[in-house]
Amino acid sequence: MLRAFLRSKIHRATVTHVDIDYEGSLSIDEDIMTAAGLWPLERIEVWNVSNGKRFSTYVLRGERGSREIKVLGAAGHKAAVGDVIIIAAYGYMDESEVEHFTPTIVLLGEGNRIIEAP
Repeated sequence: MLRAFLRSKIHRATVTHVDIDYEGSLSIDEDIMTAAGLWPLERIEVWNVSNGKRFSTYVLRGERGSREIKVLGAAGHKAAVGDVIIIAAYGYMDESEVEHFTPTIVLLGEGNRIIEAP
């Protein structure tokens, strides 16, 4: 049986832009996306550390080097500029795969600079 396990996480990203009039998604600087192993249109979970709200959406490729994290569409009601969030993606694995699997964890610091990544 396949189960969902944490595959990738971006920890302590800071929201830089919110646009509720956009169709919806989360735009992530391509450098940060690459470090976390995320793909455009991949489903993600977002946990807002600042207000406790959670939502699901998908990834859009943001401008490389911009360090921007943009919350777009209806999800914009769950975050504000300056909020600290955690972004997580899951993968499906069986028990034999997960025993030897290590998720990709990217830690961001001030200004969404990558502090720690594999």
